[in-house]
Amino acid sequence: MNEKTIYCGGGKKMNDGWLKITINPDKLKEHIQEYNGKRFIRLNVNVKDEPDQFGKDVSVSVDTWKPEPVEDNPNDLPF
Repeated sequence: MNEKTIYCGGGKKMNDGWLKITINPDKLKEHIQEYNGKRFIRLNVNVKDEPDQFGKDVSVSVDTWKPEPVEDNPNDLPF
């Protein structure tokens, strides 16, 4: 499954334990999920090896991974 990366923000690594990021909410609207009545969005936050032209060394993208559907096979044994 080769889906295009959906970048929705960026930022800077301030120190080893602090990433400062900015998110564009317009890019997230269609990726809101619901589970047990709660709404959420899964994101990937990655530290880049080199800063970009604006000095940003953190990228934020939507996590679009979904598990493959499992098909029931009547010939499978239950153990």
